[in-house]
Amino acid sequence: MTDRPATPPLRAVRMAANCPICGKPGTANYRPFCSKRCADIDLGRWLKEGYRVPIDEGTGEEEPGSGRGPTGQGS
Repeated sequence: MTDRPATPPLRAVRMAANCPICGKPGTANYRPFCSKRCADIDLGRWLKEGYRVPIDEGTGEEEPGSGRGPTGQGS
């Protein structure tokens, strides 16, 4: 065997994240939010479909009901 100096185990370092709603430091109980209030605000936005993924409807890659995927092959 080779004589290598023992290295201490690596520790995971957590970065303190700010609350995505109000910007205050997050807490462990409501991570990544700072409070139940901010967590509930975020949940309400999800339930009311306030968050959306933008799409480009002009691509024409898949016609609804055509049975064809983006590759152009049937299933």
